[in-house]
Amino acid sequence: MDIQFYGANCVAVSTGKVRVVVDDNLAELGGKSVTRQGDIALFTSLREAQNPAAKMTIDGPGEYEASDVSIYGIPMRAHIDEARQTNATVYKIVANDIRVLVLGHVYPEMSESELEAVGMVDVLVVPVGGNGFTLDSTGAATLIKAIEPKIVVPVYYDDPSLKYPVPAQTLDQALQGLGMEPRERVSKLKVKPTDLIGDAAQLVVLEKS
Repeated sequence: MDIQFYGANCVAVSTGKVRVVVDDNLAELGGKSVTRQGDIALFTSLREAQNPAAKMTIDGPGEYEASDVSIYGIPMRAHIDEARQTNATVYKIVANDIRVLVLGHVYPEMSESELEAVGMVDVLVVPVGGNGFTLDSTGAATLIKAIEPKIVVPVYYDDPSLKYPVPAQTLDQALQGLGMEPRERVSKLKVKPTDLIGDAAQLVVLEKS
């Protein structure tokens, strides 16, 4: 399994048979869409229009199958939701015995039932930009501790090439708040089951593709 980062909250999870792109709203932020013909497009919040390049667009809870990938959309409280609202969807993408969870802009606490629905996670993709729009370092650290992934990939931090609705903190500021040193900085994260050993979460910074 390969994971690439394209800016904001957009990542692509690729196997030998299918490519799953999460939160490709880059064109709305002044960037360029990265969704290709035949991709599976996931969005952590509701979308009014389908992505014309994708063969399937998913923007809500449910269980889905695509080639060799299982996708679980789990309803969650969004960062700006009132209590008991669940206007966000987190996605657990499972392929080749590897479990990737993409959070999106969620509230910085999960209930026991939500954590049970999430289950075991190998790779956690978590926004860190803060400033009231999404998780900050404190909220991200809280969820990392609760979910207990093997690898943490930070996303949605300051990017001069994109126009965020609310300014985001820089990656360096976020990492300082998290208190985690990157294991490595790579343009593409290649994940194998044999990489997922040890108890402590390791942080990997994905350079923007």
